Amino acid sequence: MKVLLINGSPHENGNTRIALDEMISIFEAASVETHLVQVGNKIVRGCISCMKCFELGKCVINDSVNDIAPLFLESDGIVVASPVYYGSPNGTLLAFLDRLFHSTQGVNKSMKVGAGVVVCRRGGASAAFDVLNKYFAMNNIVIAPSQYWNMVYGLHPGEVVQDDEGMQTMRTLAKNMLFLMQSISLGKSKIGLPEYEPWMPTHFIR
Repeated sequence: MKVLLINGSPHENGNTRIALDEMISIFEAASVETHLVQVGNKIVRGCISCMKCFELGKCVINDSVNDIAPLFLESDGIVVASPVYYGSPNGTLLAFLDRLFHSTQGVNKSMKVGAGVVVCRRGGASAAFDVLNKYFAMNNIVIAPSQYWNMVYGLHPGEVVQDDEGMQTMRTLAKNMLFLMQSISLGKSKIGLPEYEPWMPTHFIR
């Protein structure tokens, strides 16, 4: 099993990283291979809607998106974590995710297991959490649950460790991801993936 964890914070060793490390401890104890990548401190341009990825099989902008795409596609699980800015994830992370998911549309991501994690000082966590989940929901990626929404609270580096419930939520989330990945792997071997219909893109202008 492999899990890709994406840190969308500009602070490599801040509270978002601490939340991810809490999950990594669970994965590694179960001998799951983890890959933690730092995105929030990179310069990432947003999607320019050139559609070249349909021809090239990768984004036309050759940066960290193309570097990380192979890890994304080969992973059984993906965790995307971000601090909360104005009730939304970090803009750099959103630009990265837009291009990552769009440029890999030709590859089946069905039944991977996904989880969004958000870190905030006070408010906006549930709105930011909702944004991250949308990337998974429209790609047949199973969204892992936890005992509460996947959010932890803290402002200054290290403060999130004082959020006992938040850190417990991270551990529960990791355990649930493990169970889902293992169950899906077993299901694939026993019954296979669901058979999907060809995509029928529909526009509302006739």
